[in-house]
Amino acid sequence: MERDCFQILSQPFDVAQISAKRKQIRRSLLSRVVTTPLRVAILGGATTAELASILDLFLLREGFEAVFYESEYGRFYEEAVVDNQRLKEFNPDVTVVHTTSRNILHFPDTAEEKSSVEEKLELEVARFRSIWEALSTRIGCVVVQNNFDPPSYRILGNSDTVADYGRTNFINRLNLRFAEYAATRTGLFINDLSYLASVVGLKDWYEQSYWFSYKLAIGPTANVFVAESLANILRAAYGKTRKCLVLDLDNTLWGGVIGDDGVGNLCLGNETPRGEAYVAFQQYCRELKNRGILLAVCSKNDLQTAKEGFSHPDSILRLEDFAAFEANWEPKPQSLERIAKALNLGLDSLVFVDDNPAEREIVAAQLPMVAVPDIGDDPAGFVEILDRQGYFEALRLSIEDTERTELYAKDRQREAAAGQFKSYDEYLESLEMQAEIDSFNPFYIDRIAQLTNKTNQFNLTTRRYTAAQLRAMAGDNEHVTLYGRLKDKFGDNGVISVIAGEIKEFELHILLWLMSCRVLKRGMEVAMMDALAHECMRRQLKAIHGYYLKTARNDMVSNHYGDLGFSLVSRSEDASVWRLDLARGYEDRCKFIEVARFASINA
Repeated sequence: MERDCFQILSQPFDVAQISAKRKQIRRSLLSRVVTTPLRVAILGGATTAELASILDLFLLREGFEAVFYESEYGRFYEEAVVDNQRLKEFNPDVTVVHTTSRNILHFPDTAEEKSSVEEKLELEVARFRSIWEALSTRIGCVVVQNNFDPPSYRILGNSDTVADYGRTNFINRLNLRFAEYAATRTGLFINDLSYLASVVGLKDWYEQSYWFSYKLAIGPTANVFVAESLANILRAAYGKTRKCLVLDLDNTLWGGVIGDDGVGNLCLGNETPRGEAYVAFQQYCRELKNRGILLAVCSKNDLQTAKEGFSHPDSILRLEDFAAFEANWEPKPQSLERIAKALNLGLDSLVFVDDNPAEREIVAAQLPMVAVPDIGDDPAGFVEILDRQGYFEALRLSIEDTERTELYAKDRQREAAAGQFKSYDEYLESLEMQAEIDSFNPFYIDRIAQLTNKTNQFNLTTRRYTAAQLRAMAGDNEHVTLYGRLKDKFGDNGVISVIAGEIKEFELHILLWLMSCRVLKRGMEVAMMDALAHECMRRQLKAIHGYYLKTARNDMVSNHYGDLGFSLVSRSEDASVWRLDLARGYEDRCKFIEVARFASINA
């Protein structure tokens, strides 16, 4: 059951097996997954016990051990807007508004006038907007809202999607309005039931007997797909989305063996169905790269021979599209470990795609934290199989996301430049670094949340915060918040460092201090410390308290505060507490970065 629990919770689903073995799956996951607690409220327009039970498994798969709150049947609106004391006391991290088209109150009547239909549309949008705003302002949590599945029947047949008063038309317009509103609100995410229903098929989506007997809005198969989709959204909201697609070459990116067949004889291009399928898969990979997913190669091949494949005239992918390239005759688990190290990623950030079932099995057995989808050997199915797993769920895209491969390329330029100087200080001086350090602002909140939830090594406490929580800190005078953005002569690294602390009795207690490992040993942590000290003195704070909480991956910062001049207060096996007295002032220590401080920070 060790590996099977992950396979059972991967598409294609065996719904009967998931239902029958849910307790066994849960025990197996708990025995091998390091979990983070998560408080999940489900406000249901139908009964939700079955959804919570299955969602629990998918969240465990992603490393969350959930505690659930379920509204009373059908009281999703009342508990969010009118009577939410019990919900407030539960204090959810996430609230799921689990509604379906069965919960639309104001469907238009047949042949109803257009103006009346518009009024009903506005009534529905306003009803749900009041739910989202109440949850945001009164509870302050991430909100996931289902959009609407298609109707189970069409009174007008195909005209149902054309006529203003058609139910299909009405639902489509509601879904568009939901999407437009969610695009403007950080912390509100749409769970796309409209798409999921098309994947499952309406026959299995609506099993009417379950509604009449148990008030389950959707059938067991649909329930599993919805649970997986919700888990994917929450994984992305907490920064656990996979970050790198690692690709085999022969019979994965092209047909044939480059070492035997040569470039000219590879099956790639629109002349044959199979060649066209490989082109389509390469196009999909390129689209992932363009939205910020790193691409890497892991192939058993001679290095130069492997690279020649990308000179094929029909190859969509080129060598510059790859952030790492491992082609050798060593076991693939070793190559994958080198890729993760080169990109400064955990193995749990990798998705490995290989047509060879033996290679997939070896990687899955030796590196269970690497995702290894069973893609088969037919390239026509590669895109669908990989895409349906939801490994690369995206909630918001930042500039850093879309330029990630370029950022890694610039890092390699920096590494190459370092070898040209007599001393490391001389190298740092040559970088011509400039930093922008300021308190959190709305423009960067999504990027700050992303960093907060995905940074593991240079992270003193590894506390996780949502964008809504970070926004609340930024607007609270009882907190100090800073972000750091760094650029140099090679380019802009973007927002790469975050500090957040709480003020108690005129002293600051640091809750969060993290930095992207791409900018290690550049002095940015010192620049952030200088800015933090000045901001604390501006607020007339007497001292700064720093906390280090040990994890499996943050040993590199165990003496971070000591290196910055803090005094050790206490130390245990898993934690340490530090203090910096500000009574005697503070002297800047940053040498190699020109720092611009704005807004509330007065140098």
